[in-house]
Amino acid sequence: MIRLNSEDLDIMKIGIFDSGIGGLSVLHQAMITLPEADYIFYADVDNVPYGEKTRDEVRGLVDHAVGFLVEKGCQAIVLACNTATSAAISYLRDKYQLTIIGIEPAVKPAVEHTHNCGKRVMVVSTPVTAKGEKLKNLIEKYDVNHVVDVVALPKLVRYAQNDDFDSQDVLDYLKHEFRSYNLNEYSALVLGCTHFNYFKDSFAKLFPDDIEMVDGNTGVSNNLKNTVVKKGIFTEADNGKRGTVEYYYSDRKMESAAEMEHIRKLHERLERMRQI
Repeated sequence: MIRLNSEDLDIMKIGIFDSGIGGLSVLHQAMITLPEADYIFYADVDNVPYGEKTRDEVRGLVDHAVGFLVEKGCQAIVLACNTATSAAISYLRDKYQLTIIGIEPAVKPAVEHTHNCGKRVMVVSTPVTAKGEKLKNLIEKYDVNHVVDVVALPKLVRYAQNDDFDSQDVLDYLKHEFRSYNLNEYSALVLGCTHFNYFKDSFAKLFPDDIEMVDGNTGVSNNLKNTVVKKGIFTEADNGKRGTVEYYYSDRKMESAAEMEHIRKLHERLERMRQI
């Protein structure tokens, strides 16, 4: 068991990890729900996408990133990546003596949304998440009426990493992947990858106007806040504080004006997508 360094334990410091920029959507919501925290955001852009790797490869990469965040003094870490959560969270919780919070596709609220309406639920995710036991178990637990379909969208992460969110290429790709489905049959769309939050406007062009897009960001952020309060990481001294954020891309700190401007624009898009 690896123990947390004693450095900076008087500061509420939260690590948020993802394979790429998708995790910014979790950070964005966490900063709204828990603005008092100091955050370290780590995106493993050198190795994205994780959804096309083996589970062992993913576990090794996530282990490195979590070790990095532990060295930076993080008292809790959020795996803002469905693929990483599915492949590595049990291993990480055994190895590191600190709070590690995962994310999972929001199947339960999506199924509840369709209750009695006679429509279906679509879960879109990476291939690793789509094939994983975690998603399978979620669907078996909550999909008693067998209304859930799962569609893997492997290329969408690459589009996100290239800042290509609403082009015709993206729309054509989605149309091709959904070609076997009657999208009018769906009342809920579960975004089972944090990268997919950038594409809500593109999804909205294809699904019915009343489609409910569901992600796990609010649930994870609320869980994070409740956990840090319960475990005493959040203290009275944090009340009213405005936290800071440091951004790392595969161990490299983002500090230049160009890098920070790019991150600012990503947050702006995420805020617009949050309103959809």
